[in-house]
Amino acid sequence: MASSLGVRRAVVGFAATGLLAGAAALGTAGTASAAPPSTSASTSAVSVKSADHHDRCDWKKGHWEKKWVKSHWEKKWHQEKTWHHGHHDKHGTWHHGYWDHHWSYKWVHVPGHWDHVWEKGHWACRH
Repeated sequence: MASSLGVRRAVVGFAATGLLAGAAALGTAGTASAAPPSTSASTSAVSVKSADHHDRCDWKKGHWEKKWVKSHWEKKWHQEKTWHHGHHDKHGTWHHGYWDHHWSYKWVHVPGHWDHVWEKGHWACRH
């Protein structure tokens, strides 16, 4: 019992040490990113900004759009149900009626129709 308690304490100690080391590394990374950029970085930032086309582009949020879907063939899951009547066999025993289900795929023609289609968000740019 005492050894398992010691093992648990050791595991907790190692985990705490790892968390402290990770926090220290994160703190030094934050101070490094807060430093002012060098001159070469500032010129590259200016050139990237001039190549950026956000002044001519608008973000269109995702939305439902009504679109025409032309006629086509679809493979649909189809169920056929058959009723088997109850009957007496040759020994006089009654067998109850039951439904028999048969599932299969069937090609079905779907005529052209309007449908709502989800359009993802995208950039719309004017050239």
